[in-house]
Amino acid sequence: MDTLFEKEKTNHRRRALFIAMLAMIVTYIMWNIPQLDIVMYPLRLFVTYVHEAGHAITTLLTGGRIHEFVVDAGGSGHVVSSGGTRWLISPAGYLGAALFGSFLFFMVNRFPRFANGIAYALGGAVMFFTLALVLMNSVQFLALLIGVGFALVLIAVGAKLPQMLTLLVLNVLAIITALNAVFDVFILMRVIDAGIDQNDAANFSRDVTPFVPASMIALTWAAIALLLFAMAFYYGAWKPLNSEISDTYNSMRGR
Repeated sequence: MDTLFEKEKTNHRRRALFIAMLAMIVTYIMWNIPQLDIVMYPLRLFVTYVHEAGHAITTLLTGGRIHEFVVDAGGSGHVVSSGGTRWLISPAGYLGAALFGSFLFFMVNRFPRFANGIAYALGGAVMFFTLALVLMNSVQFLALLIGVGFALVLIAVGAKLPQMLTLLVLNVLAIITALNAVFDVFILMRVIDAGIDQNDAANFSRDVTPFVPASMIALTWAAIALLLFAMAFYYGAWKPLNSEISDTYNSMRGR
C-alpha cells in the first residue's frame, strides 16, 4: 500500500513538472508573438503592479512614506515616495518581482496538491495589499482596478478550475513575474543607451553606485532574477521529484 501511495505521489509530481515546463513554453510564446499581445496586456499590467508593489513595500518597511502608486495603461508605472532606504528601494521593483514570482513558482511546484488553496491565499493577499494601500496612500484608479481584479480572478481560479489548470495559470503568472528583469533587460539597456535616466537602474547608479554603469546594474539584476528562478525550479520541482523517485525505488528494492 505504501509503495502504491509513493508511486501515485511521484506520478503527481511528474504531471506537475510537465505543467511547469508547459507553462515555460506558453510564456515564451506569449512573450514573443505580437498577435498575442491582447492576452499578454493584462499580465504585463499585473507584472508592473507587482514591480511597483516591491518599491512600495520596501519604502514602508524602511520607514518611508508613499505619496503616489501608479500603473500606466502603457505598461509602465511609478511610486512617488519620501524617506526610506533608497539603496534598497531602487532595486526592489525588479528584484521584488523576481522574489515574488520565484517564491510562487516554488510553492505551486513543491506543493502541487494545494494549488487551488495557493490561488485562494494569493488572491486574498493581493486584495489585502491593494485595499490597505488605498486606505493608507494615494493609489491611482487603474492600479486599484488591477489589484482588485487580479485578486478576484485568482480567488475564482482557486474555486472553479481543476487542479492541473490552476497549476498552469499559477506557473505562467509566476514565470512572467519572476523573469520580468530578464525579459526587460534589453529594453532597459536600450533606454539607458539612449540617455534616459528615469529608470530604476539609472537611479541606483546615480544615488548609490556612481562608479558602476547603469547597464551593468541592469545586467546584474537580470542575473539575480535568473538565479532566484533557477533555485525555485530546482528546489521546488526537480529535487522533490528526484527524491520521491529514489524513495519509491528504494521501497521496491526493500520489499
